[in-house]
Amino acid sequence: MKTIEIGRSGIRVPALGMGTWAIGGGAWWGDQDDRISISAIQRAVDLGIVWIDTAPIYGLFHSEEVVGRALEGRRDKVVLSTKCGLEWRHATPVFHKTVDGTDVYRDLSKASIIQDVEESLKRLKTDHLDVLYTHWQTTDTTLYPVEETLDAFLTLKAQGKIRAIGASNVTPDFVQAYLAAGGLDVIQEKYSIMTRRLEKELMPLCRELGVSLQAYSPLEQGLLTGKVTMDTVYPAGNTRNNNPNFQPERRRKALDLLSGWEDLCETYGCSKGNLVIAFTAARAFPIHVLVGARTPEQVEDNAHAMSVSLSAEDLARMEADLQALDL
Repeated sequence: MKTIEIGRSGIRVPALGMGTWAIGGGAWWGDQDDRISISAIQRAVDLGIVWIDTAPIYGLFHSEEVVGRALEGRRDKVVLSTKCGLEWRHATPVFHKTVDGTDVYRDLSKASIIQDVEESLKRLKTDHLDVLYTHWQTTDTTLYPVEETLDAFLTLKAQGKIRAIGASNVTPDFVQAYLAAGGLDVIQEKYSIMTRRLEKELMPLCRELGVSLQAYSPLEQGLLTGKVTMDTVYPAGNTRNNNPNFQPERRRKALDLLSGWEDLCETYGCSKGNLVIAFTAARAFPIHVLVGARTPEQVEDNAHAMSVSLSAEDLARMEADLQALDL
């Protein structure tokens, strides 16, 4: 199975990883049976989806707790990542948002990051993380200087508690600042074939500097699975109602694009979602694609994407189709 190095960390993984935001439950995702979540994670590992990503804020610690339970006896088989920098232990000058009635703040100080990691290690039942991300950045770097944030990461790395340095939801300036302050292996950003803002600056910069990209929401909240139609309606409060790609004009473009690739699905014996995952992973420079799943069946469907090896001719065709959308 082809693997991709995470930055220059020496850690190599297949392109497809599993995101665990949804298994945290809460208001965003609703009730979730932990037993099913654990089965889904374990099935992913069995099928070779070995990069498992989580965060303390997913379900206010619940996702990390479930991941920790799922990986007991399997920790040596996976690349495990979590995040730091979002707090509800204490207030800071930087309010993030209210999550399930809890006020959450940003804190990228050294002391807070180290405490985050110590607590995450306990929930995840492990002695180290393969990748640690800062979850959201603080634009006022006089409050939390990047140098202090990286000092925390380098201290944790020297202690053997993390192996690679990551940052999520960044700008090109932050990529440069992290590298100057001590290093950066990977960024995690929202990216799909319908949400391509990274292609202008961030992606070329990462390619130039040897920083990996892990793309979350590559299936655009289900829009690119082939299961959504123009008649699909979501209840009030559903996040898809605020996603520009679900609005009529862009939704139609997405569905027409997928419709035009039906013959490719037949050629490769895969679903539209599998085709999109494979295409996303193969675009520009090697991309780590992070796909969420809540059940073993969803995991099994996602895993099939790892066996889809698109020909150069088909990649070129799909690229031309995508560029013709003029998004």
